[in-house]
Amino acid sequence: MFDAILPLLLAGCALAVLHKRENGYDLLLEGAAEGFEVMKRILPSLIVLLSSISMLRASGFLDAMAALLGPIVKLAGIPPETLLLLLIRPLSGSGALAVGAELIQTHGPDSLVGRTAAVMLGSTETTFYTISVYFGSCGIQKTRYAVPAALTADLVGFLAASWTVRWMMQ
Repeated sequence: MFDAILPLLLAGCALAVLHKRENGYDLLLEGAAEGFEVMKRILPSLIVLLSSISMLRASGFLDAMAALLGPIVKLAGIPPETLLLLLIRPLSGSGALAVGAELIQTHGPDSLVGRTAAVMLGSTETTFYTISVYFGSCGIQKTRYAVPAALTADLVGFLAASWTVRWMMQ
């Protein structure tokens, strides 16, 4: 059934265009042009974000923060091995996925650390990437409360993931 969803969606769009008696090709070109304009607006913020992440990783700042915050997260019930994942997840999805894969490979998929990393990846968001894409596409420059609220949601997701895995593995 899932294999048929995309063809059915495309057929439904084609039927809707035929029913309205509009030129589907012109509509497609208008949508592509609008998408290109959105890309032009969000591309600078994405370049800055991805460059910043690369510089933070290369400089060793994220590793230093992980060493500094390790005892604190241990008190909160989060495995200290996952701290780099906590630091990188709000910044980069691909970076977080790489860190998660490394944790799972090192500690094993059925270990507390491996399961916690997997659940953390599924229950949190790449906050700054998402904000830069959505706010950049709308032209919003002042995020006001969006960033603190999103980071708080990430923190709750990290804590809930850790506590739930610990509870389920007992």
